[in-house]
Amino acid sequence: MTATVASHRKPRQHPLAALTGGSRSARTARTAATLALAGAATATGLDGTAQAAPRPTPAQVKDRVDALYQEAEVATQNYNGAKESAHTAREELNRLQDEAARRTRTLNAARTELGTLAASQYRSGGIDPAVQLLLSADPQRYLDGAAVLERTGSHQATAVAGYARRLGSVRQIRERAEDTVQRLADTETRLKKHRLTVVHKLDGAEQLLSRLTTEQRRRMTARDGGRSERSGPGQGRTERGAGRADGGVGGALRGMPGGAHGGPAAAAAQAPNPRAARAVSFAYSALGKPYVWGATGPSGYDCSGLTLAAWKAGGVALPRTTYTQISSGPRVARSQLAPGDLVFFYSGISHVGLYIGDGQMIHAPHPGAPVRIAPIDQMPFAAATRPA
Repeated sequence: MTATVASHRKPRQHPLAALTGGSRSARTARTAATLALAGAATATGLDGTAQAAPRPTPAQVKDRVDALYQEAEVATQNYNGAKESAHTAREELNRLQDEAARRTRTLNAARTELGTLAASQYRSGGIDPAVQLLLSADPQRYLDGAAVLERTGSHQATAVAGYARRLGSVRQIRERAEDTVQRLADTETRLKKHRLTVVHKLDGAEQLLSRLTTEQRRRMTARDGGRSERSGPGQGRTERGAGRADGGVGGALRGMPGGAHGGPAAAAAQAPNPRAARAVSFAYSALGKPYVWGATGPSGYDCSGLTLAAWKAGGVALPRTTYTQISSGPRVARSQLAPGDLVFFYSGISHVGLYIGDGQMIHAPHPGAPVRIAPIDQMPFAAATRPA
């Protein structure tokens, strides 16, 4: 009876069968279909014509490279600002440490004085003044000594108050020094972040340009007046390894418009004052030197480093970054520009050049391109300033 019931009982399905599709034959069919679809998809992917991304055109590469350079320049100015802040914080920290050491020496001297006074009082204060008078063989001498003791007591009170003040000032100096240490640490963190951003952007530009042929890069350079010119990977990264990208000053002068500005002497003569004239002359002397981000010369410059050095030669100390240099003097309308004026570009004020007249400027464009003369309408004009 048991065998008969067992032969008519419906076989139990394994719990996993419901989750994997029921019978073995059904699962086999679905598996085969899945493999067939996967094979078809793989074949399509390997075909190359259906899935491969189209190779960017030289114009697209140029647009993206220019964008990367501009983004790198924004990060460079942020880097310059953080570097300047770090330098200021280090100087302040050194000053506070020196001041704390000086005040601590004064505090220690006051502590020694207090100890001497306390010991003296202890030695003479154990006998009542009336008893001292009775025991004294010379009353007048005692009275003179009592007057001195009274003055000594007043001096002791003054010394105690002075010690308390000195102790408080030392504590304040040390607290300020601790705050400065924290500010310096935060600034150095920002410095590293901006540095990594610059390197990342420049690496991206190099990779894009490496896809172009020499002829394509030459044509790109000819179209934009050298803005996308490169001279090899890593060019302009560090001042130590920087070289001139197009053969020095001679190469830069070959890119100058034919006599439009009349040369350095004419530009300096048109400057509104002698300081601007000296700044213009300095900028001409820097033609052909490489762009080196974060550098202020003398062997390489970034854009704001060049204008800072030029106006330093003119006797004017400019701040370090583009977004602070724009406030270094009164604004000048584009129609009123004169040689020596600072001309700024992009909405974020991330690039600056030195105006030399006739719509031309001298600027440090980007890594791989030397300091050169270029029209100010080459980039989106933002504002101009006349340093004072």
